Amino acid sequence: MDKFLKRFSLILLMSFHSLSFSLNSYSIDSDSNKLNVLWISCEDMGPILGAYGVNEISTPNIDKLANEGIKYTNAYSTVGVCAPSRFSIITGMYPARIGAHNMRSGNFYTYKNPDSLKYKSNRGVIDKSGKNVPEYEVVTPPNVKAFTEYLRNENYYCINNNKCDYQFNSPFTAWDEVSRGASFKDRPKNTPFFYVKNLMVTHESRIWLRKDEPITVDKNILKIPTYYPEIPEVRNDIAIKYSNIQEMDRQVGEIIKDLKESNLLDKTIIFFWSDHGGNLLRQKRAVGNSGLNVPLIVRFPNGYRSGQVDERIVSLMDLGPTTLSLLGIKPPSFLDGKAFLGKYNSKPRKYAFGSADRFDESTDMQRSVIDGRYVYIKNFMPELPLIFKNKYREQIPMNKKLIEMSNENLLSGDSNYIFMKTKKTEELYDLKYDPYEVNNIANNIEYNDKLIELRKALSVWQNEINDKGFIDETDLINEFWPNMIQPITKSVKINISNNKASLECDTKGASIGYQIDSQIGSENWNLYNKPFVLTSNQKLVTRAIKIGYKASSITLNK
Repeated sequence: MDKFLKRFSLILLMSFHSLSFSLNSYSIDSDSNKLNVLWISCEDMGPILGAYGVNEISTPNIDKLANEGIKYTNAYSTVGVCAPSRFSIITGMYPARIGAHNMRSGNFYTYKNPDSLKYKSNRGVIDKSGKNVPEYEVVTPPNVKAFTEYLRNENYYCINNNKCDYQFNSPFTAWDEVSRGASFKDRPKNTPFFYVKNLMVTHESRIWLRKDEPITVDKNILKIPTYYPEIPEVRNDIAIKYSNIQEMDRQVGEIIKDLKESNLLDKTIIFFWSDHGGNLLRQKRAVGNSGLNVPLIVRFPNGYRSGQVDERIVSLMDLGPTTLSLLGIKPPSFLDGKAFLGKYNSKPRKYAFGSADRFDESTDMQRSVIDGRYVYIKNFMPELPLIFKNKYREQIPMNKKLIEMSNENLLSGDSNYIFMKTKKTEELYDLKYDPYEVNNIANNIEYNDKLIELRKALSVWQNEINDKGFIDETDLINEFWPNMIQPITKSVKINISNNKASLECDTKGASIGYQIDSQIGSENWNLYNKPFVLTSNQKLVTRAIKIGYKASSITLNK
């Protein structure tokens, strides 16, 4: 019997070892054997995929990722729109904690030279108090950086193809390479990589920009949310949306194929996610489940937890800390984002919190808390309509048509509900019985305990983060840029002693970049983290930047 137990234990241990993900089996002393990480990011899309049970659409490549990885069913963005959501992803912080919650603070679509930016003092945008909101960059506290700097400090080559929509100009210290053609193939030989591939085809703009592209789904069988009326414009635009998702899936297949042909599929952890929920009315910019719930799939190279469904609540701002954790790098303790996998895995979240404030030219203030089944929304400006004025989204034909029908009082039922002229101060929805969030049960006595629970959770969270939504945006700007003058990062001080160069910047929280010899004049900067060897005949240039500040002048060694 003892022999049998010992043999069984050995078999069980071997099986567990083969099925479990052990970072050490991939991450050894040689950089060439470290795991790579690929983020496949798509736009404006809730979990509209075959892997999530949507049968009207064919997404074989993403479905295969889900079958080979972990599928998360309760993943949420912090905001239902691109820039504030991506702020939380790159920093690991709640936008409402920092003051990055308004969409958008400036024209930061991609990586740019910090000297090339121009700002508009009058954008035709106003804050809650009616004051003009100029373009500006969000300034983060000194300890808050782009999390990729932690990866670069560990010799990871960080590549972005091609979106840096963060509410601030992406620091030149955050990435090794940012461009439309950026690829993991461009990294130095035997260097591990962190690669972000951003797919744009599912963005809301592609509904009107791709209107002449072939529709690849059967529009007649599509399931239409109950908050839309049955009109041709609705069915057609949803069909375009689904066709765009199928095109995005094809692009995902090409990325995976490229990785496989480069013999890197078995050395790379793959994350697939969307930056926030859906791209239509009552989806994009919404603070409920329709605006925040996103697909999230994580695939490991050795089949770890393949085919599993994980129902834990996960926030997109957890992506950075989780990536660090999987690579054996301890995430900073002050981050709002927490690792949900890896060496530094944190305890599961109980709630996901969301915010909605100014979107382009229209200002509102909503906060939400979601526990996976129930959605609680607090409207701080209930006198405003739910569907607010937004010129950008009105380029979608169905959106324009629905707004016209609402103005003419031609909508009824759930459609009329989402066009409510004023909002209730509190909303509560039970997603189990009300997946479209159209039956507000906040006043239903049967749900009073849940209402009190979520109301309290939201209040505690707002106090913990010192929610900046209560501050007029023009006052926030003055905190970031006093008198609307963008601060300038101090120049780098160079000290060379015994062939070692040490660099210092007096601007608290600034990151320092440097170039040596042939690198000088390029767009790529080494990230300074410790003194380095510099021979007497080598040329050195340095520059510093703090998020939200102008970059410093360039300093040369003498």
